[in-house]
Amino acid sequence: MPTSPRPQFVLASASKGRRLLLVGAGIHPFVCPSNFDEDQVALTAPPSYVATLARCKAESVAPQFPSALVLGCDSVMAFQGKIYGKPENREDAIARWQSMRGNIGEIHTGHALVAPSGITLVRSAVTRVYFADIDNAAIAAYVDSGEPLACAGAFSIDGKGGMFIEKIEGCHTNVIGLSLPLLRVMLEELGYRATEFW
Repeated sequence: MPTSPRPQFVLASASKGRRLLLVGAGIHPFVCPSNFDEDQVALTAPPSYVATLARCKAESVAPQFPSALVLGCDSVMAFQGKIYGKPENREDAIARWQSMRGNIGEIHTGHALVAPSGITLVRSAVTRVYFADIDNAAIAAYVDSGEPLACAGAFSIDGKGGMFIEKIEGCHTNVIGLSLPLLRVMLEELGYRATEFW
């Protein structure tokens, strides 16, 4: 374990969900969103796509905090062979839900952790999501709540959208945008314990 003082923990993301997950787990991050241009990444395989975006986001913020641990994340949903981020608009969100209902999607989240030593760990996690077979009225009401427009995959499992998810297979927090168990393992690989940040 490191003998130096516990480093500052920086979250290179504007995601409220990720920040709240960390705070709930006892880690109070300094939030510094990345301005990395995601259009620079043209990969099509979800695990490598999110892992690359997470690394680019973390590494774009890390130089501002040379003595900190910097975490970058990115999430997408893979459904029927396509990668989906946030819906473009109301119509896009409704169309997605009409396709997703009664089906299964996969949430992929990339995690990149840059250590003060300069070492960068990059991992990705996947969780299978089973969508309820809801009717058009429920879809319209959900989309009109505004929640789906801010979420990769057009739903938030820890919000109103949780009513329309029948079950998941895999890490629950990964669906929100950050796998806490995976973060614990990554911290340990770098020589830290998650409990040090409590």
